[in-house]
Amino acid sequence: MENNNEDQAVDKDGAAEPSAARNDSAAGANAELDAQWHRVRSRLRAELGEATFSSWFKLLSVDNVHRGRVVLKVPTRFVRSWIEAHYLPRIRDYWQNEDPSVKRIDIELQPEWAPTEPKSETRMQTAPPSRLPPMETKSSPRPQPVAAETTGLRDDLGAPLDPRFTFDNFVVGKSNELAHAAARRLTEANEVAFNPLFLYGGVGLGKTHLMHAIAWEIRRQDPNRTVLYLSAEKFMYQFIRALRFKDTMAFKQQFREVDVLMIDDIQFIAGKDSTQEEFFHTFNALIDHNRQVIISADRSPTDLEGIEERIRSRLGWGLVADIHPTDYELRLGILQSKADALAVRAETTPIPQPVLEFLAQRIVSNIRELEGALNRVVAYASFVGRPVTLEMAQDVLRDLLRASERRVTIDEIQRRVAEYFNVKMGDMLSARRARSVARPRQIAMYLSKQLTSRSLPEIGRKFGGRDHTTVIHAVRKIEQLREQDPALDEDVDLLRRMLEN
Repeated sequence: MENNNEDQAVDKDGAAEPSAARNDSAAGANAELDAQWHRVRSRLRAELGEATFSSWFKLLSVDNVHRGRVVLKVPTRFVRSWIEAHYLPRIRDYWQNEDPSVKRIDIELQPEWAPTEPKSETRMQTAPPSRLPPMETKSSPRPQPVAAETTGLRDDLGAPLDPRFTFDNFVVGKSNELAHAAARRLTEANEVAFNPLFLYGGVGLGKTHLMHAIAWEIRRQDPNRTVLYLSAEKFMYQFIRALRFKDTMAFKQQFREVDVLMIDDIQFIAGKDSTQEEFFHTFNALIDHNRQVIISADRSPTDLEGIEERIRSRLGWGLVADIHPTDYELRLGILQSKADALAVRAETTPIPQPVLEFLAQRIVSNIRELEGALNRVVAYASFVGRPVTLEMAQDVLRDLLRASERRVTIDEIQRRVAEYFNVKMGDMLSARRARSVARPRQIAMYLSKQLTSRSLPEIGRKFGGRDHTTVIHAVRKIEQLREQDPALDEDVDLLRRMLEN
């Protein structure tokens, strides 16, 4: 990487060689460094998937390399800590494949990403805005946000918070540990750690619970901070009302003077051009003034159809944290927590462990349905005066259990794997042999063998008319890689759970 002959070449009087030679050498070294980093990033993206890569490596940049030490730059301490804990050995291994002389990878903070002004100096110095007509008729005017009664929550604009949704009541597992850690870090930081925080996952997996928990914790720590939580639909409704009453300036200022803006289910403004335009400017104003923005959706920013590209790009600026479908252990933990709470409130006998295990095994769609099933069993037992038993739970939930039983198809497997690895459905059937395509195709074949009753020749025909020996090779290859590569094993396990749910 270094050219010692050129660096040390001097004439008899001690003068360096012409600067053009040194500049050419430095330019060549930088170009090679950039090329190596590009190849390392490509391997990380192919191995980890687009969602994980975007969450952690999108803003990671290479700074320099010297004497076998590569220095990378990241914008926040949280991202640096997570990469060092989970991905640093992998980055080092990939870089050593490019340059065997590399022995060490260091990650440092990027100074220019730090806020340049303290928050107190960037707060908008404007007069209080005029109020829009209230959502509901009230007998007396609403107090100002700093009053004790409001505790920093803008209830006239936003939605009320559910007192059940706190960090104490959130059960953490492998599928949601990143989102939970990010939410906790956000409430504990003295400054904006990452902006925005974007949470995404399927229905009933805990996104709203985490957003409410963040708001409650901020309220507890500093009641004077103004927190506004609402759904994307309510944001759109408030904007339409502002247009109707010709009071858009009040709308703009009400939203842009908050300390923390939280918008749930942002996918619902898809196709609403005027609302997206206003959201875009509100988002930029808050980010520019170092205010925290938290967004949730049912899919990652890059997959939000009907949302403008400039908005999707900005939503991926900060930290993108996905919440995966729950596994058995997490479902059982949630049920045990809810069952304990029900027993305390209703002063009933504890629910037998076999019943909880049965529910955790059979109700796999989402947490809401899981809690609903538990409540249904407990309510039935209370109404008829019978103890909760496994037989009674099976009888009460027979319609729900029947609906949860379904067959997985190869077409569904292909579609889900293609979405997960960000490849085209046509690539699953094509003759392309690039690793970024071949590995997802092999995983899809493996899952088809595991989750369907189709024969090997039938599976091969569904993958572009391939021979059954190709399917056998794919199955054996993935089995081997699952033992050797924990990241790939996790990807396959997650895909299986998603398909079985």
